[in-house]
Amino acid sequence: MTEAETVVVDQVTHHYGSKQALDRMSWAAPAAAITCVLGPNGAGKTSIMEMAEGLRRPDSGTIRVLDTDPWHASAEHRARVGVMLQDGGLPGSVRPLRLLKHLAALYDEPDALPALVDALGIGDFQRTNLRRLSGGQRQRVALAAALVGRPKVAFLDEPSAGLDPHARLDVWDLVREHRDRGTTIVVTTHSFEEAERLADQVIIVAGGSVVAQGDVATVSGTVGLEQTYFDLTRRSKDTAR
Repeated sequence: MTEAETVVVDQVTHHYGSKQALDRMSWAAPAAAITCVLGPNGAGKTSIMEMAEGLRRPDSGTIRVLDTDPWHASAEHRARVGVMLQDGGLPGSVRPLRLLKHLAALYDEPDALPALVDALGIGDFQRTNLRRLSGGQRQRVALAAALVGRPKVAFLDEPSAGLDPHARLDVWDLVREHRDRGTTIVVTTHSFEEAERLADQVIIVAGGSVVAQGDVATVSGTVGLEQTYFDLTRRSKDTAR
């Protein structure tokens, strides 16, 4: 790992029973930048994110986050990492503001909670239990929960899924703001627009491996990101047959 790389995935493999989910996957996320990981369902996006978060262990290969093996990470390391899971992972019986205040109290230097709540429009539904919120509203609370501790690294699994257009813009602005403040952010997404708007680096994965990596212009070439994605992932699928 170099000083310019905050997350390093090196030759990682993983199986679920007889099915290979990751096939010697390798990539690195630069410090204080937004890396967007694109790929079809089953390509290994969520698996590699869970490993980088320390929630799952690879069969082989190595992962380093802030120069630490996340599987064996200390509480101090985990306090420096923000996580937004694909399903939110939020308790249903609590109100959003109460949850965020509790989380903020766990950190020595949390983010300014009123500004975070305002940026994501959480005040509009702060008195409603999480289980009664819409999917998009829960997404906003989950993002706030991932960022409230002012992490050095944030893993965000499809942060704008289910959001209306205005809320999506608010989320993108907030993610950029945290990037500009020095946070390394890794985003999984199915949205080409999200990748084009946010990414300092794009990684396309298919069949458990990286098939393209670089800035948006380099990966997109002359045909655009969407066409490049379909060409590469279709080619990977045909090769696997």
